[in-house]
Amino acid sequence: MTVEIRGKWALVTGASRGIGKQIARGLAGLGCNLVLHSRDAAHTRELQGELAGKGIRVSAVSGELSDQAAVDRILDGAIAASGGIDILFNNAAIMTPFRTSPTETPAEDYRLSFEVNVISPIRITYRLLPTMLERRWGRIIQVTSGIQDQPELMAYAASKAALDKFVRDTVPSLRGTGVLMNLLDPGWLRTDLGGPQAPNDVESVLPGALVPALVDGEVHGVLFRAQDYARPAAR
Repeated sequence: MTVEIRGKWALVTGASRGIGKQIARGLAGLGCNLVLHSRDAAHTRELQGELAGKGIRVSAVSGELSDQAAVDRILDGAIAASGGIDILFNNAAIMTPFRTSPTETPAEDYRLSFEVNVISPIRITYRLLPTMLERRWGRIIQVTSGIQDQPELMAYAASKAALDKFVRDTVPSLRGTGVLMNLLDPGWLRTDLGGPQAPNDVESVLPGALVPALVDGEVHGVLFRAQDYARPAAR
């Protein structure tokens, strides 16, 4: 069973390219109003115009997720533009360099990865959650990763594991509230993060990435894999 999201407001972090851009386009196609986040406002200007042409309301916010003061400003702007976010896609993330000697991974890799991939998504969630609870409706999608057996990228992998744990330990308190929080694994895609050797086109993230925004009922803490829904031509 799915819900109607036409006229609702979604915040998509990291919306200027790759997975976030595809998610924004998919939501716009369903009539959902959008707040697009990017590191620099210029990065979403073209997309903002494209999506506004679909008859929805589109706003943009910008700032570094490694800077918590900037995160506060991003949220202030998103809330002011929308009057309250209904759907959150915490999509933006960073991957620090591939470390051929994992035991020599600098602490800064972990600090930066957790700042952007864990602390900021959690703070964004906590800031937007009260309004969702008040309205008794909300969809929170934390974008995770299926990465495994790659200690050379442990800072990234550990940060995603921490985000998964946040979801699974939080969702029991959301049961019966009308607010659903789930995980999305987009798959290994040919993006700036995934690299050219990835097996799937970025377009293959749709329609699967939208599923956790559309589910109804008590669906909490589920890992949705976008590639399970991918059209063969998009792989």
